Amino acid sequence: MGIAAWQAPAAAASVPLKNVTNRYVGSAVAATYLASESDYRAVLTREFDNVTPENEMKWGTVEAVRGQYDWSGADAIVRYAQRTHKTVRGHTLVWHSQLPDWVAALPADELRRVLRDHIFTEVKRYRGKIRAWDVVNEIFNEDGTRRDTVFRQKLGDGFVADVFRWAHAADPGAKLYINDYNIEGVNPKSDAVYDLVKTLRRQGVPIDGVGIQGHLSIQYGFPGQYRENLARFARIGVETAVTEADVRIPTPPDAAKLATQASYFGQLWDGCHAVSRCVEFTTWGFTDRHSWVPDVFPGEGAACLFDENLHPKPAYYRLNP
Repeated sequence: MGIAAWQAPAAAASVPLKNVTNRYVGSAVAATYLASESDYRAVLTREFDNVTPENEMKWGTVEAVRGQYDWSGADAIVRYAQRTHKTVRGHTLVWHSQLPDWVAALPADELRRVLRDHIFTEVKRYRGKIRAWDVVNEIFNEDGTRRDTVFRQKLGDGFVADVFRWAHAADPGAKLYINDYNIEGVNPKSDAVYDLVKTLRRQGVPIDGVGIQGHLSIQYGFPGQYRENLARFARIGVETAVTEADVRIPTPPDAAKLATQASYFGQLWDGCHAVSRCVEFTTWGFTDRHSWVPDVFPGEGAACLFDENLHPKPAYYRLNP
């Protein structure tokens, strides 16, 4: 079946997505598109009440050269959020990727001091303006072992507790999360996150939540025991959030693939709503016009709720019938 069979008018449902739920409903956004594309901005403003800067708050963006800061993109997104009454999810303070080269070259003592300064500088800058921070991002391998990052190599596993304490000191009002992919269901990786969070909580470390990214593909089955996974985190006293949802499909899209995509989005959405402490549902971009998927997964794409022309897709109507 051709694309014409599923295209909808540009206007979405009569009630915006943000108004059909008591969860925060967000999207990753890029400051460039926010500034230059009025239709992009209009859909974002209408449909969502939370925004996550896609790259603008990452260390490689804000301090690519040591001591030379560029807050322009992050500031623009925060100003937009304040003006349109949206919350902001800060992303991300500590990640092995998109890390400035100069950071990785530092000796251990200096790295610890610079990491602390980085967290205090960024978190204090936006104190009171960020609802939640992804403090550490993607620190586990698929088998549940720790990823061998420069931070682990030079600072040991204890750096995780340190960065949460530093972030809390810089903004006691922000919710602090660990964030990762392929932890939607119960598996060795999500088991490792669960064990770490339980240990950190027991040690009094200020960790408030677990970000479950939700990057899925219809070529694989929907993650097993998804709701059970969310529920077990709730039982140890932390929030969960779906932080980066998208569902990629083999291109070109057709009606059957789009129906499966809608089912996957729906299962992510319904599971979050079934667990009271799942507080947020954020997608990694909202339009196929601007998606990371085709560049990273050749032959796959069309992963978002809206198509390239900002028409809502079946997945959108699964969440907002």
